[in-house]
Amino acid sequence: MTIQQLRAAHRATPFRPFTIHMADGRCFSVPHPDFLSMSPSGRTVIVYQEDDSFSILDLLLTTEIEMSPPSRSPA
Repeated sequence: MTIQQLRAAHRATPFRPFTIHMADGRCFSVPHPDFLSMSPSGRTVIVYQEDDSFSILDLLLTTEIEMSPPSRSPA
């Protein structure tokens, strides 16, 4: 996974929630763009949880971005 792929998922319009998978098996959910912050270099990201706790991730250790299915609009 590259920083460009993460930036594309983070900036997608409309935004689709996604999950970041790490090499050690941990997963981090990003339900809204406000829950993710990137360093200027793109090497690290901070993923916030609902309770204001957070994790600092090294993007070199990420393996996948799993996109949630698009939300269905009422017909």
